[in-house]
Amino acid sequence: MTEPQGEEIVNARTSEGIAQAAKAAVEAALWAPSIHNTQPWTFGVSGDEICLRADPDRKLRVSDPTGRQMTISCGAALFNVRITLQALGYEPEVRRFPDPERPLLLATVRVRPGREPGEHTRLLHAEIERRRTHRSGFTALPVPDPLMDALVAEAASEDGHLMPIGSDAAARVLAALTGAAQDVQSQNRLFVLELMRWARPPGSSRRDGVPAAGYPTDPRRMYPQHFAQRDYARGHEWGMAPDEQVSASTGLVALLTSAGDGREDWLRAGEALQRMLLHASAYGLSVAFHTQALEMPELREFIRRHLCSGEPPQMIMRLGFVIDESQSVRRAASDVLE
Repeated sequence: MTEPQGEEIVNARTSEGIAQAAKAAVEAALWAPSIHNTQPWTFGVSGDEICLRADPDRKLRVSDPTGRQMTISCGAALFNVRITLQALGYEPEVRRFPDPERPLLLATVRVRPGREPGEHTRLLHAEIERRRTHRSGFTALPVPDPLMDALVAEAASEDGHLMPIGSDAAARVLAALTGAAQDVQSQNRLFVLELMRWARPPGSSRRDGVPAAGYPTDPRRMYPQHFAQRDYARGHEWGMAPDEQVSASTGLVALLTSAGDGREDWLRAGEALQRMLLHASAYGLSVAFHTQALEMPELREFIRRHLCSGEPPQMIMRLGFVIDESQSVRRAASDVLE
């Protein structure tokens, strides 16, 4: 995504630039991360207002019956809308869940006059299309403490709580729970069928789901803790060649939590997640997600009580550095505009 230049920003601030800014914001939203790359959102643009709606046809009804993960995904898309408008010299006026009678309407964003974007806004905006979800091990290069501190601050600025897991024991617990959930889900036919729906075979022309080159063909064990990977291939020889000699490290394990556990908390958790992901990407840091244990209520409650100081966990992740990043695909803006 190219950076807006000074003349572009001035033009965008005129009334005739509002439609172009809204279009750019929606196009940027498409690059947000989502569970299994389901892209569970639709948008409407009317005058100076952008509407973000959840798409119930893309909800994971087996693994996400409450819509928590769908709402987090939409929150990440909402942050991309906000940061893009700011990068274009506008101020987004956001109303979350503005109409109780329309539960699928997650947010409206009014495009208001703003100011020249700061360096940090430009930095985050530039990473929207560069950021990728990682699905294997990392190199042994450690995550610098100052960078992790900055990511914690980024999440906190959006009311999220990013918790680096410094205890080996706690990381082992999270790894064990992830593996246990993965094993249980692999025995559940409905879970498996739902996962298969979003697994794209090689050569597929679909613009959603997880592409075959988005994960290793034969995932190797990570060290010191092994986190189970989703089995998108289901016995097929899909995927990219593993680089276990260089990328076998677990990386830094972290949890993202929120103060509450309602729909607005989930939406804001997605915004916090995307802000820290873009900051991480700007410094070459990749992130892998592990949501298996959070899809089982009893395991999620165990994690809340014993590892999160009572705060509801919204995401389990690993952070680290990679040599080659995985591929990703996105739908066209015309596919999500109503």
